[in-house]
Amino acid sequence: MGSTVGSFLKKGLGEKYTGTLYNAMGLASIALGANSFVQNMPKSEFPVLFILSLALGGVAGTALDLDGRVQRALSKKAGEGLAKGIISASLLYCVGTFSIVGPIMSALNGDNTFLYTNSTLDLVTSTVFGSTFGIGMVLCAPILFLWQGTFYLIAKLSASAAIMQGTLINELAIVGGVLIISSGLSILNIKDCKTLNYIPALLVPVLWFLCRGLLGL
Repeated sequence: MGSTVGSFLKKGLGEKYTGTLYNAMGLASIALGANSFVQNMPKSEFPVLFILSLALGGVAGTALDLDGRVQRALSKKAGEGLAKGIISASLLYCVGTFSIVGPIMSALNGDNTFLYTNSTLDLVTSTVFGSTFGIGMVLCAPILFLWQGTFYLIAKLSASAAIMQGTLINELAIVGGVLIISSGLSILNIKDCKTLNYIPALLVPVLWFLCRGLLGL
């Protein structure tokens, strides 16, 4: 809904204002990513885990050429600018605390408060992204649905959801914050870090806690 509304607003904006919004999205991404990192880093019980996650995830993503494949696929259909917008918006929507905790709380307690709060924030954000990058930003919706749906199903089917709570969310938010900063740098054309190559880094904390649980540590 937000992307659709934003795309209509885009039609009334000149190139100068579109460029201004483009830069605003890059700056906002850096600010939000830094905020996620700074807020959650002091809570981390494993302060070097995010470094290990980025290293292992980056190597795996580079080997699979995730960034290149997605960029080429999106650029062919929509252009390079929209590709950057979809990548950055998807990271903003998916790696926030509300986006992870929300579906877990809904699955475990039937409490949808975090989901509603997150959807309201995403409505505003997607409207701005839509006014900057156009109607193609609706492609973020199925990405977010699959992301939150995965956490919902894991929590719903898990006999014990302890692994989905507390410190794991902190570690995911730390890694996610770094990825959001990376996407912001790309939007501003400061440095193309090939952010999608680091997406597997989000799996490393999950595997870490799974291994600890299996080993009884």
